[in-house]
Amino acid sequence: MSKMKEKITLHPIMTFMVLIVVTILLSGILNLLDFETEIYHVNSTTLEYSRELVSVDNLLSLEGLKYIFSDTVANFVGFTPLSTLIIILIGIGVMEKSGFLKTAITCVTKKMKKNTVTFLLIFASIFASVFGDLTYVALLPVSALIFKYGKRNPLIGIVAAFAGLTCGQGLSVIFTSVDSSLLSLSLVSARVIDIGYRMASISGVFIMLVAVLLLAAVLTSLTEKYIAPKFGKYETDEEEEIEERPLNKRETRGLVFAGLAAGVYVLIFLYNIIPGLPFSGNLLDNSQTLYVDKLFSYNSFFSNGFVFIVTIFFIILGLFYGLGAKNIKNHKEFVDMLGHSLDGIGRTLVLIFFASVFISLFRKTNIGTIVVGYLANIFRGLNFQGLPLILLLFVVSLLATIVLPSSISKWAVLSPVVIPVFMNAGISPEFVQVIFRFGESVTMGLTPLMAYFVVYLAMLNLYVKEDDSIGLFRAIRFQIPYAVVTCITLVAILVLWYVVGLPLGINGITVL
Repeated sequence: MSKMKEKITLHPIMTFMVLIVVTILLSGILNLLDFETEIYHVNSTTLEYSRELVSVDNLLSLEGLKYIFSDTVANFVGFTPLSTLIIILIGIGVMEKSGFLKTAITCVTKKMKKNTVTFLLIFASIFASVFGDLTYVALLPVSALIFKYGKRNPLIGIVAAFAGLTCGQGLSVIFTSVDSSLLSLSLVSARVIDIGYRMASISGVFIMLVAVLLLAAVLTSLTEKYIAPKFGKYETDEEEEIEERPLNKRETRGLVFAGLAAGVYVLIFLYNIIPGLPFSGNLLDNSQTLYVDKLFSYNSFFSNGFVFIVTIFFIILGLFYGLGAKNIKNHKEFVDMLGHSLDGIGRTLVLIFFASVFISLFRKTNIGTIVVGYLANIFRGLNFQGLPLILLLFVVSLLATIVLPSSISKWAVLSPVVIPVFMNAGISPEFVQVIFRFGESVTMGLTPLMAYFVVYLAMLNLYVKEDDSIGLFRAIRFQIPYAVVTCITLVAILVLWYVVGLPLGINGITVL
């Protein structure tokens, strides 16, 4: 149990209820005050600017109240973290109950130093951000078990993994579908200044790689020296005590069975995302041109079915380990394992419900978009040059992320204004996009408007005593040191790259 015992004033469910009421009232007040702004768009064909006036959608109006009562259920059912968490927990439950996770984690980490385990977890979390939002629901529960089976407080693993996932949100070593969308927006805005401008998909790989490695090392040091000591020893039940002993024959056989079965599954999966081979590429959207879009487009079988693909992978690991280790003796035991991680999940579902209501209502108000519009308009007529301009965009990006976490939504508002200003100042669009991505990485873990923040909050509360809870603001306070360190680290990298004039990546430049 944690030493960080605090008097909890509000359960996180109650906090979301309060935020819902505040959002509704705020929308009415800001509507009366005519809180609005102009947002600029660039036509991709004509490269001409158009303006859109965005105002607050009043939830206290008749139309607003209709939206609240008619769309709440639909928003909850369609809230992505709900379905992904439930489905992933099915697979994790089989791995845990069969004994696979305990055996595999203990086998891998028993001879590792604590710092090494923490570094690998944070590095994996930062790098895994390229696979999208699924990593939140997969890594957070597993990170807790890694620390639990390593005889450490699982809360440390959850906090560290969430920090890695959010602080690494904008650090894409591998070109993703989000990067593709951002690049398209940047390119249209860049062609307002230079109609023949081209941007390479791997133009930022060098700076991103350095950022990933350096940030993983820095966050590991912060976790071990500052965060971990604040948590006490986790109190486990007697039956959960972890034994220190060599693997027996049944456990070894179970790992072999699981490895062979998972290997076959992975080979079949990989073959189906490779284009151009006989009967291959079945999971791709072949209507797209770029491979990354074939893989991650909204119409690709890979993108739409990735959660289920990963869940089946987890089930295979747990099932075949259980068969090999003889921990699964009949089909009833296997069925019980499928529901293991869903036992006692009722409070988590309630928490997700109120979080989904808060997020959907806040989006409906347009407050986030208007705030980002105001921040974008700061750059109009600005005469900043060099480092002051770079630092301003970094700060604007981190502030904008608090009210509008979606990278694409933010950049759609910012890029038409920001890109031309930077190009006129002699700074390339590639570097501008890197600055934007670095900035949003700082505060992504500090906003409950980020859909998967509620998964982080739910995981924290699964590992506290029934008479205790970790509130929303307490969960945010766990992430503040990570945000500060990330801010310092990424600003240092940006300044170094700009001053020295290092290449961003392959065919990448820092200035025009």
